Amino acid sequence: MSNRVRSGVLVACMSLFAACNGHTGSVLFSEVAHTGVDHVHTVQLTGTYPLPEIMGAGCAVFDANGDGRLDLYFTDAGRVDSNKPPTGGAPNRFYLRQADGSYRDATAESGLGDSGYGMGVAVGDIDNDGDLDVYVGNDGPDALYRNDGTGKFTNVTKTSGIVASEWTCSVAFLDHDNDGWLDIFVVNYVLHDPAQQCRTQSGRPSYCSPKVFPGLPDRLYRNKGDGTFEDISAQSGIAHVASNGLGVIVDDFNDDGWLDVLVANDGEANHLWINNKDRTFREDALIMGVAVNAHGAAEASMGVAAGDVDADGDVDLFMTHLLEETNTLYLRENNTFVDGSLRSGLGKPSFAFTGFGTALFDIDHDGDLDLAIANGRVQPAHGAEDGPDDQVWQRFAEPNQLFLGDGRGTFADRSGTSGVFGQPSEVSRALATADLDADGDLDLVLTNCRGRVRIYDNVAPDKGHWLQVRAVDKALKREVFGAVVFVHAGGRVHRRTVSPQNSYLTSSASTTHFGLGAATRIERAEVRWPGGKLETFAVEAVDQVVTLTRGEGKQ
Repeated sequence: MSNRVRSGVLVACMSLFAACNGHTGSVLFSEVAHTGVDHVHTVQLTGTYPLPEIMGAGCAVFDANGDGRLDLYFTDAGRVDSNKPPTGGAPNRFYLRQADGSYRDATAESGLGDSGYGMGVAVGDIDNDGDLDVYVGNDGPDALYRNDGTGKFTNVTKTSGIVASEWTCSVAFLDHDNDGWLDIFVVNYVLHDPAQQCRTQSGRPSYCSPKVFPGLPDRLYRNKGDGTFEDISAQSGIAHVASNGLGVIVDDFNDDGWLDVLVANDGEANHLWINNKDRTFREDALIMGVAVNAHGAAEASMGVAAGDVDADGDVDLFMTHLLEETNTLYLRENNTFVDGSLRSGLGKPSFAFTGFGTALFDIDHDGDLDLAIANGRVQPAHGAEDGPDDQVWQRFAEPNQLFLGDGRGTFADRSGTSGVFGQPSEVSRALATADLDADGDLDLVLTNCRGRVRIYDNVAPDKGHWLQVRAVDKALKREVFGAVVFVHAGGRVHRRTVSPQNSYLTSSASTTHFGLGAATRIERAEVRWPGGKLETFAVEAVDQVVTLTRGEGKQ
């Protein structure tokens, strides 16, 4: 964070430490307070433990008004009674970043104060006019907001053709048919009956397992290019199966130039929708090795992240799970995925926690992907069944976790000294990454169930060099979601995909970020655009943000 910003904010004393890669005892993250972001997630407890209460809410990081600064958006919840649909409480909150690094609550003037029972959020340019629009997923009717370019939004749901009234969790924008228009993939959870009550072993009311309720099919809306969308869920094959969907990530998992979709399902086999290139998908999770874990068991998948953790040039997958399961790292090998959780060092440390939001990113710019996990239980800890609701709620809290990668697919657990990121324990849910202060590294935004938002500034010392890349199309007036960026530097090839919707209920900043280690120059950058065309760009200088434009590179 710049000196100017530091003078205007208070950096919390608690800090995140690590003890590897030359950072023994060094501060990696500091919590930034007094930024003007005062959002607290609202859940009106009813005492009947309806499932939406414990699932948290999402966040988005994006430049809403085109001033070059990243703004923040948070969904909010409300109340679930046994005899009526969920109702929103406080409206969603939108904060504009100011020149001094603080944020101003601009909810009212922006028009983004959606009052539904908020869950996930996605950001993308639906009309190719050069500004970012917002899709809000609710437990109940979803909402689509169109940006006028100045950070003022209009709710266009009724005229858009979007008719989504199920329990939406995560949402992703993607151009599934490569026609230049962003489509919308909506992940649905369960057909929740708030009258259904469940109990712990001691007989105290508690939150039901999602297996108590029927799962729901997901939805795919095709952008018709005229401001409206067509529900093609059935025609595409997406609606042929129903499950308990929570997380989503979009990437080209088979490297054919067409975008595929991974859905993390809660307690059921995950779905990997492979693009058939004809506006249909086939479900290949079992064939490709990501449906279940190494023991053939479906897990309670919540959050999902993708990245090349072992530096072999392809995309690996990481998913967070329920306590007494392990989080799972799926390594891409020979065109399929294998469960590498135990050998990676990520399995055992996760057994005692319930993971939700997660992110693969290079904290210290050594060229290796690191991992952050937002934890929080969905059932109270042992012995917490008695007492007032607020006291019991604290027994859902867990510390978050941080792992540092070595670039070979193994990770070192640094959670025990995590300080600000792991303390205090909270019921954490959504986790987003972004270079909030434009200093070259990635910072964190975290939401907490029935708690306040936390913002963490990356202050790791002795960082390596870095590069950030915006992959754009002038004709579309936007960044190209699904573009795969390769950076050649220091004898290594680093790969990232423009895919901001990932983690859990989250939309992160869309600019791709690369840690380059000791490399002082870049040999070249390449972009594989949707459709498969590869272009090479002459980029040499490190420690900068570059824009690579489709059609301006060498083929």
